[in-house]
Amino acid sequence: MKWNDRIGRRLKLHDLHVLLTVAEVGSMGKAAARLAVSQPSVSKAIADMEHTIGVRLLDRTPKGVETTAYGRALLRRSMGAFDELRQGIKDIESLADPTVGEVRVGCPEAMATGLMLASIAKFSDQYPRVVIRVTAANNMAHEFRLLRDRVVDFLVGSLPQPFTQDDLEAETLYHDRPYFLCGSKHPLARRRRVDLAELVDEPWLLPHESIFSAYLTQAFETNGLAAPKLGVRSYSVAQRVSLLTTNRFVSAESGSVLRFNAAKLPIKVLPVEHTARPWPIGVVTLKSRTVSPVVQTFLKYVRQVAKPMAKATS
Repeated sequence: MKWNDRIGRRLKLHDLHVLLTVAEVGSMGKAAARLAVSQPSVSKAIADMEHTIGVRLLDRTPKGVETTAYGRALLRRSMGAFDELRQGIKDIESLADPTVGEVRVGCPEAMATGLMLASIAKFSDQYPRVVIRVTAANNMAHEFRLLRDRVVDFLVGSLPQPFTQDDLEAETLYHDRPYFLCGSKHPLARRRRVDLAELVDEPWLLPHESIFSAYLTQAFETNGLAAPKLGVRSYSVAQRVSLLTTNRFVSAESGSVLRFNAAKLPIKVLPVEHTARPWPIGVVTLKSRTVSPVVQTFLKYVRQVAKPMAKATS
């Protein structure tokens, strides 16, 4: 199949956009309504592509249509092509005015209320016209699709070890660890030393299942103790930190949360010795994708904010 004869002159971006829409909504009729065109024109666009490429892209089912293996292969590449075009427009906009643009980041709540909060505050002070969109990505290993589908420009969070994603690139910013906390008027707050075993039966503020909760469990188990179970289990970092101020609970949070929140609230780090293994916090990007200049600038601010934490754990 020669590119110029069979593809280059006949495969149109409009038709690829039609295929993307049909695949997303699962119906020719719904795709036509979304695109504000007639259903026959949608059918013709798909038929023309299938004839040009020489394979079937969609299978008709009683519930609508679904992509074939050939269709999925074409869609994966098409998404990349459309994304590169969008990035090209963003690059042109940045050249015309480097103070505007959009940054899309995925991160867990611990990052959103810590590292990302501080980074956005510094960045927005210099670039107030840049739009920043933060998407929940609470378990990085499960959220790589956000990068591959071009939903976000980069992810920030705990890096899986070992990192084995050939199409992604990981950059370690610093290493984190759990810190044990209580309210400033909690009975344990006056102690100069607290044994980890003393905390097992305390009322706890516990995170939902996550990478951090796995490391917290490891901190107890490596010291021959059962992980705590009493208290409140909440997905919300802000809620857990706020409840600490009631002085009824103990908790554990990452350094990413502690560094950017401890000074604002009457909470105290408990002097607990433990042998929990630190874990890497970093940025993950798509290798084949060049992000816009404004995203690159934002990443510089993230690295700048993270730098003191890297020194603290080195």
